[in-house]
Parts: sequence; C-alpha cells; structure tokens
Amino acid sequence: MRFIQKILRWPILMVFVICILSFLGTVTVRNMGGLENFELTCYDYFLRSSLIGTSPDPRIVLINITEQDILELGRWPLSDHVAARVLTLLSQYNPRAIGFDIYRDIPVPPGTEELDSILLANQRIITVMKFGGNGVSPPPVLAHSNQVGFNDIIVDPNGTVRRGLLFLDDGVTSFSSFDFLLALRYLQDQGISPQPDKLNPDFLRIGASTIPALESNTGGYIQADMRGYQYLLDYSGIQTPFTSFTLSELLSEKIPPEFIKGKIALVGVTAQSVKDLFYTPYSQWIDGNQQAIPGIVMHAQMVSQLLRLALGESKPILTSTEKQELGWILFWSLLGGALSIWLRSPLDFAVFTAFGLFFLWLAAYFAFSQDWWLPSVSPAISFFISILIVTSFMAGQEKQQKKTLMHLFSKYVSAEVATSIWQQRDLFFEDGRPRSQKMVVTVLFADMKGFTSTAEELEPQLLIDWLNSYMEAMADLAINHKGVVDDYAGDGIKVNFGVPFPRETEIEIKNDAQQAAYCALAMGKKIEELNKVWKKNNLPAAGMRIGIFTGPVVAGVIGSSKRLKYTTVGDAVNIAARLESYDKGFARESCWRILIGEKTKQYLDPHFNIRFIGEENLKGKSKKIAIYQIMEETTETISPKPESEG
Repeated sequence: MRFIQKILRWPILMVFVICILSFLGTVTVRNMGGLENFELTCYDYFLRSSLIGTSPDPRIVLINITEQDILELGRWPLSDHVAARVLTLLSQYNPRAIGFDIYRDIPVPPGTEELDSILLANQRIITVMKFGGNGVSPPPVLAHSNQVGFNDIIVDPNGTVRRGLLFLDDGVTSFSSFDFLLALRYLQDQGISPQPDKLNPDFLRIGASTIPALESNTGGYIQADMRGYQYLLDYSGIQTPFTSFTLSELLSEKIPPEFIKGKIALVGVTAQSVKDLFYTPYSQWIDGNQQAIPGIVMHAQMVSQLLRLALGESKPILTSTEKQELGWILFWSLLGGALSIWLRSPLDFAVFTAFGLFFLWLAAYFAFSQDWWLPSVSPAISFFISILIVTSFMAGQEKQQKKTLMHLFSKYVSAEVATSIWQQRDLFFEDGRPRSQKMVVTVLFADMKGFTSTAEELEPQLLIDWLNSYMEAMADLAINHKGVVDDYAGDGIKVNFGVPFPRETEIEIKNDAQQAAYCALAMGKKIEELNKVWKKNNLPAAGMRIGIFTGPVVAGVIGSSKRLKYTTVGDAVNIAARLESYDKGFARESCWRILIGEKTKQYLDPHFNIRFIGEENLKGKSKKIAIYQIMEETTETISPKPESEG
C-alpha cells in the first residue's frame, strides 16, 4: 500500500510517457538491426556457459579424409573407384546409415559404374547436393531419389553458424537436408518418423520433440533469411571430438567392426587445403587465428542434435513470439522507470542500475538454461535509458520541489527544521506541491501596541527600519523555539508550533505548546531590550500583545502557482488572533502581555506563572472562552481551574 501511495504522489503519467518513449526508441533501433550482433554475441555466451553435456555422441563415427590421405592417394577429388571401395567397406560393417559428404555431380573415372552400383544397391547411403541455381547437382544415378540431401550450411553475417536446416524448396520441389535424412535413416529402425505437430501442424515433430521453425524476427535475429525450415543449434558435445578414423585406416581395414556397426558413418574432408571449414560460437582465437571446424564435424553435430531431440535426450531451443519479445522489452522499460522513484543520489543510480542489469542477465541466463532464448541486450538498453531519463526527470522535480519548499520555509524556520522537512518530503508533497493536512497546532499571534500613532510620527524610512528591527528579532526568536513563521501583517507576526508534520502523540503536542510559551516570554523580554535601545536612539518605545491557542487546524499551501504561501486555518487560529487583540482584565505592569486559552494551559508545566483572567465571549465566538495570562516564568502555584473551558 505504501508503495502504491508513493508512486501516486509522483507525476506518474510523465514517468510512464518516458518509459514508453524509451521502449519505442529501443524497438526502433532493434528493428533496424542495430542490436542484432549484440544479441547474437549474448546467445553465443549463453551457449558456451550453459550446462550442456560434453560427451561425444556414440551413435556417430567419422571417416576423415586428411591431408595425408590425399597425399597417399596422389589426387583430389577421389576417383569413383576409391569412393566405391569406401562405401563398400562401410556397408560391410552394417551401419544404420552412411553419409557421403563429397560431391559426385559428374563422373570421376575410373570406377563410375562401380560407384553407381553401390549407390543403388544400398538404400542407407545418403549423398549430397548443393541447393539453388548455382548449386551442385546430386549423383546422376540418384537424381530425384530419397538418398540425396542438400549439405548447405547457414552462416550468419558475422561468419558464425548458429542455425540448422531441415528443408528447403525452390517454389516447386521441397528438398530435405543431408543431416535430416541421416537422422531419419537411423531412427526408422526404431519406428520413428516425422509427423506434423498436433497442436501446431506447421511444426514438425520427430519422436519425443517438436522442432519449432524459426521466423525472421525471432530471438536476437532481425529480418533474417529464414527460408525453409530452420532451427537453433545447441552444439552439445562439440568440445569433445567424435569417434573418428582416417580414410587410410578404413581402406587398410584397420577399423574394428564394432565401431561402425549400428551407427551412422560420416565420410568427409578435414584436410585444410579443401577449405571446408566453419566457425561456431565455440570457435576461439589462438595466435590471431579463429579456430574453425570441418564441414563433416558440423554435419555430425546437426545429426547428433536431431537424434537427441527425437529420442528425448534434449530439448529444442525455443524462442518467444515477436509480441512476447516486445512485451519483455516493455516490462524492463517500465521497471527502470519504477525503480527510479527511489533514486536520490548517483550512488543510488549506480546500485539500482547494476542490480537491474544483473537481474536481467540472470533471468535471461536462467531462461536459456531451460532451453528458452530471451533477448537480453534490447531490454537492457531500454531499462538503462528509462532509469537514466526518469532519474534525471525526478532530479528536476526534486530540485523544483526543494526550491518551492525552501521558498516556503527556509526564511521562517531553523536550518534543522528545514532539513527535516526536506528529508521527509515524500510525506509532505502530493502532486508536486505541499499537501494539506489536519493536525493539532499551537498558534501564536504577536502584535505591537501603539503602532498606528508611532507610524504617524516617524519618517517612512525610519519607520521601516524601526519595524524591521522588531520583526527580525521576533522572527529569530520564533525560529530558535522551533516555530514556523506563517505571516507578517503590518506590525503583526503569526507563528505556528507543530507544523508542517502532524504530531502523533500528546507529548509532541505538549512540547509545541511549551515552546510557544517560552517563545512568548522571550519575545516579552526582547521588547523590553529593544525599548531600551530605541530610547537611546530617540525612537519611540512599543508594547506587545501576544495570543496563544492550541487546537486542530488545517495546514497547507494557498495561492497561485507563481506565489504560494504555507499557512494554517481553523478555529484555533481565530481564537489565537482574538486572544492577541483582547485588551481588558489583565495586569498592566509590563509593556507586554501574553494571553492563552484553556487548551494551551493544559499542556504547560507548573513552573509557568499563569493567572486566570476569566471567561469571555471573544469576537465572533458564541461560546465563552477561558482566558489565562502568562506572567513571568516562576515556580508559583497555578491558579485554580475554572469549571468551564474554552
């Protein structure tokens, strides 16, 4: 409840507008692609930091064609005869699938007929083509068969591979990827085949998992080319090599059969001279060079992920819809604005900003650990802009409030009271200006006797100087006794004791009443001192009347936006004013006198010398008011309490 009240006291509409503008600005930059590289960098970091298994997939074995293999064969590309022998030997080991990641769009004699024969004879062999008009055709003997998959790999603009492909189409025909076909060949022995998802038929389900297709604006991607059916790669196990053998070891029949039987055997090139290399989020820079992995290893990673998804060993990395991502960014923009309400210093700003950004990073990291990629850069920027601008706006508001408050009080209260008012401004301000409050206050009115006749005798400037010396002395006494000077009216002064914060206990109200009484006595002594000074300077002497009353009032600000005045209004104020002007039935031994009401008398200690004057109908009051006079401060017994009270 206090939180809600605190927010409502601030110009919340302006804060909301700032947050919305921050959100719109961030989204505009994001939609222009200005944050994509940063989001992808965060994705890479989360991927490297996530607790993903590092064991190699035992279902996949690689047959690598190395630089040494090429030197021993004496030629590249492989002849059809060598390719046929490789496939024949692998077939004898009885793997579930064989992936031949070497183009065979044109014959490479000798051995072309032999190669065609083995390709047609073994339905578990999957060969490759390159998609598109500038692509590479499949082996002619397997054209239009289900033994050919495209081996295209999607490379992001910064050169990193983060996405895999299941399908591509040219507007007429749909083609399956090399990795997808190998995975399906392996899974068909377990009765697993691709099916449309029951909840979303546009998505493909393989075994235990539905693989959602990426959209052009998803995750950190903006207007990305998402043709075909794309998914995010998790690279599980990339830091541990797959089981692999060289081409020479295969041709010399040195590979134990159990390493290939029942598995997927992938044949591809790892020789640096062929330049079939790709960068991943795990690629490190060593001696100025970024480490890359061969295409055959990249395909093995994709096949492994598809197998794990189908068998329920891992989950696909999910992304939010565009609307959900916009809502996520908006939430952080609004949160930044809300947090700014508490900021009071550069240290507060730094701490809250750091806390917010850390919490955002933690939330995004936790979501990624649960296989959900949330944008983190765009909400961080929106959060930071909101908290920065709103904090600046709030600082401006506080500056204006402090200016208003100091204008109202700094000249009329002690420095300690002014500081206390500012420190408690959240309780004092409402909608940017001091709010009205009902409270119990002791009001003091003081007025000079004989001012009118004196004003007629003195020259204008001399009169002003004479009056200012009086007012300055009385105001200082009021401030020193923790009073708040409310108003100057000609030769009169009004002081409130107990503002601007409501008193919550009787002890506090009593302290205010006693401070008012002490202040009045000090004013009486001060007028005596001033009279002596004025007499020496040939200036007229003056008397003073003081009226004090304690009771409920309404304290607040009146006036226009350009000229404000903090004051108190209520019956207690009226009675105090009437007591000040009352002019009969009291001792006249001194040039000053102090009259109080019953309410004030009840709060004064016995050492005040108080004399009962009587019960009178003050001007404008229908009910009689008990009037008392404070004499000099002594320890004499207080006069008996009358039967009625004001």
